[in-house]
Amino acid sequence: MTVEIKIPSPGESISEIEIANWFVADGDIVEKDQDIAEIESDKATLTLVADEGGKIEILAQEGDTVEVGSVACKIDTSFAGEAPSPKAESVKEEVVEEKAKETASSAPAANIESENYKDVKISPVAKKLMEENQLSVDDVIAGLQRLSKKDIQAVVDNKNNQPVAVAAAPKEISREEKRTKMTNLRKKLSARLVSVKNETAMLTTFNEVDMSAVMELRKKYQKKFIETHDIKLGFMSFFTKAVTEALKAHPMVNSMIDGEEIVTPDFADVAIAVQTPKGLMVPVIRNAESLGLADIEKKLMELATKARAGKISLDEMTGGTFTITNGGVFGSLLSTPIINPPQSGILGMHNIVERPVAVNGKVEIRPMMYIALSYDHRVIDGKDSVGFLVKIKEMIENPHKMLFDGKDPDSMLLGL
Repeated sequence: MTVEIKIPSPGESISEIEIANWFVADGDIVEKDQDIAEIESDKATLTLVADEGGKIEILAQEGDTVEVGSVACKIDTSFAGEAPSPKAESVKEEVVEEKAKETASSAPAANIESENYKDVKISPVAKKLMEENQLSVDDVIAGLQRLSKKDIQAVVDNKNNQPVAVAAAPKEISREEKRTKMTNLRKKLSARLVSVKNETAMLTTFNEVDMSAVMELRKKYQKKFIETHDIKLGFMSFFTKAVTEALKAHPMVNSMIDGEEIVTPDFADVAIAVQTPKGLMVPVIRNAESLGLADIEKKLMELATKARAGKISLDEMTGGTFTITNGGVFGSLLSTPIINPPQSGILGMHNIVERPVAVNGKVEIRPMMYIALSYDHRVIDGKDSVGFLVKIKEMIENPHKMLFDGKDPDSMLLGL
């Protein structure tokens, strides 16, 4: 029996996709539920899975643009069961590697000493290399065959404790170019970025944050946090939680334009920009305002892992109300992030750098981070944009405020 594998729909309004990569070759034997190809739309990258095991016949080649619902390949199930198990192959490879290691470790060590050249000194690195390759001093010296003037001069210079000049290898010059076809995802991203610049009144405002309190918390509780929640405590969870509280105080930053209306959600679906081999993807943490730091870290790890592996779904990347991007992981000191439409705001995090700052009239060295808010001025006024960053600054510098809806616990205790 022959089974047809058709192109699934990545989402509404998508009528065609591109075959990005085949994991198998035409005529290969595949197993049921095996990943056989990677397909790309202008919104997401998905994996094509074999519905049955058997011999595969590929109909759409890599780079082809095909319609949703069309047949990508066929599987002849009469060959089912002939394919070796991927797990078995993996185990086999591990056994081969182990045997190779055992053989290498059990092999007798090379006798690198020489009766003819007893005074030759060998560095530890050279000695290890000779042992690995079963070479003796005689083999090395005999291999020289002929001594040049440069070899003799090097010995003379070394004897006189003079540094041996080593000529730098000539640098290769290349005029070659590499051309790579843009993927549908990259093309769509490019078009969206241009449209944001042309269709929004985008401005960026900045502030700086003293990271001392958060860094001290991480240092003090990191080990216990890992033991309790089985995940590391990062900076992103603090900023995500701070963003949700700042959005409560400045709901217009969480708003977006829909036709002639401004929509302001009561919830915070925070999108986190993640760099993947396929480009920038922005998975969404739903109802982030209801999550604790550990829950945010776990959800972020889950979504980031899926995104980098190309396993993330379209639903997991749509519907965000606000976005956070962290250029600091790449060393960025300052930037103006671009809004992720139809959202109206995006927070940019940056590198943490120790700088001298004034603290209570004294100059101190503190770990500082610049933060940036790019926003659509059609929706968000200057007061809200500046106040939003100030609120984030307050909560990052005083993390306990996140437990009290961004308010000072002392004033709440006193009913002020």
